[in-house]
Amino acid sequence: MPLVDLNLKDFLARTASKSPVPGGGSIAALSAAIAAALSEMVAHLTIGKKGYEVLEEEMHDIAKDASQYRERLIRAIDKDSDAYNEVLIAFKMPKGTDQEQTHRKRAIQEALKKAALVPLDVARDAFRVIELAGKVVKQGNKNAITDAAVAVMMARTAALSALYNVKINLASIKDTNFVKDVGNDVNRMESEIVGKEREFLSDVSI
Repeated sequence: MPLVDLNLKDFLARTASKSPVPGGGSIAALSAAIAAALSEMVAHLTIGKKGYEVLEEEMHDIAKDASQYRERLIRAIDKDSDAYNEVLIAFKMPKGTDQEQTHRKRAIQEALKKAALVPLDVARDAFRVIELAGKVVKQGNKNAITDAAVAVMMARTAALSALYNVKINLASIKDTNFVKDVGNDVNRMESEIVGKEREFLSDVSI
């Protein structure tokens, strides 16, 4: 059964088990999806409220975008676990002959690249969610500002967590150009993520 089809208690029990999946990458995707859902909620709580009429169209757009990211990130929960399983399968390939060893090494490297790119996409999506959450912090219904702040913090944690999963896979990848290009993306995003969180949470006054 796909992870996303488990109920909450079973999902957490699976996470707590000795099974390596779902692991940190899937949890990062889940955290980002929750952040998107909270952002969407605050947008909905702003629509139709007195004093926020001028923001109706923007809040509708935010809710729509957050919904799309929520769906993408839900799918990423299983994509991350599937990518990890592909790495495990590659490591279990036969290596009795030179040809088998060559084939196994190639499969491992390709699986590791995929295992790095899936959380990289999660981090990018989570960064977009930080920006959506920041908009509802700044402009959304002030009665729900703490919900918007939680969305910012959840998205920030999700993005940085996903990047950790990228980095651990990069450490085992032999393609130096791939490692350099992805590593540069990771370094840039880490700095931007922390800066965005600081910027948006500075607007929270409770």
